[in-house]
Order: sequence, then C-alpha cells, then structure tokens
Amino acid sequence: MNSTPTTTLHHTLLEEVRVLFLREGIGPLSLEQIIQKLNVSPATFHGMFEDKNDLVTQVVVHDMERQQREHAALFARTDNPVERILLLLQDGIQELQQTPSSNYADIQREHPAAWNLMMDHLVTYSYPQIHGLLNDGILRKQFRGDINIELVTKIILEQVNLILNTDIFPPSRYNLAEVFRSIYLYYIRGICTDEGMQLAASHFARL
Repeated sequence: MNSTPTTTLHHTLLEEVRVLFLREGIGPLSLEQIIQKLNVSPATFHGMFEDKNDLVTQVVVHDMERQQREHAALFARTDNPVERILLLLQDGIQELQQTPSSNYADIQREHPAAWNLMMDHLVTYSYPQIHGLLNDGILRKQFRGDINIELVTKIILEQVNLILNTDIFPPSRYNLAEVFRSIYLYYIRGICTDEGMQLAASHFARL
C-alpha cells in the first residue's frame, strides 16, 4: 500500500482478524462473515485481500512479525541465555494455549500456503533461535559443553507439544504452569552448569 492511511488500515484489519481468529476460529468463518465483522466495505476489503486464502496467509505473516517484536522485548529484560530460553518457552506456550487447536488443523487442511510459511518459520526462525541461545550459553559456561546442541534444540521444541497435549495433561487434572515447571525446570537444569542451574532456579522461583 502506498499511502500511510491505507497502510494503517491494512495493519489494523490484520490485527482485528488475528484476534477474531483467536476468538471464533478460522474454519467456521466465511469470507462474508469476516467482512461483516470487520465493518468494512467489500470493495475496501478486496482492495487488500484477494480471498480467504490470501487473508489467512497475510494474518500468519502479521502474527509472525508480532511475535518477533515481542521476543525482542523479552530479550531486553535479560541478557543471559538460560533465562531467555525459559522466557521464550513460556511465551510460546501461552500463545499456543490461547489459540483454538482447530486453527492449526484448518490452516494445514484449507490454507497450505499459510501452513508452509508457518513450517518455514519454525525451521528458519524458532530452531536457529533456540540453537543460538544454547550455543551462547555454552560459550558463557551456563550450559554444559558436552551437550548435543542439535538434539537438545529438537527436544526443547518437541516438549512444547508435549505440554500442550491435552490427552497427556488434561486441563481438568493438571495446571499448565506446573506442568511447564515440572518439565523444563528439571530438563534445563540437567543441561546447565552450576551457574546456569542457579539462573534457572532463580527464574522459576519468580513464577
């Protein structure tokens, strides 16, 4: 978009749709319902979005950019790799917890372009981010020097899926914060040096 007002409107609509998808899901909403809920004219809407596929793809990109800004804000709170990893994991789990589980299935099934962007983001952003923090922690003697960084990165990311698996940890029986603490406190401590263990313990003591 060329003009600032239009760019601002575009950004506003993307954010409104992101919130709408969190509240009502992606699959149940038709394009006509979305336009009606946004309270914009069809002409204005179609000047920015070709169809629902294009809308979902743009919202996914918008959301990934928002997450990166939030991660930068988290990193501004601390410069030590141990706490940065724990802050990232907490933030990611909270995000996923607020998202209807059906959204991921709907994107994968109905909006493959958006799904491919999400998978690419995991490979090109999330994985290198954790990998880099682990490497930095080793250099700063907060993580043990004998860990397999590739494998540990994979395990840390897969543990997010474990925590959010309601078949394994049904919300009616388990507190998500306590599950997070029980899994990551002991796993992160296991790959830490004495200095790193103190940083991890201090982080969890504040939860």
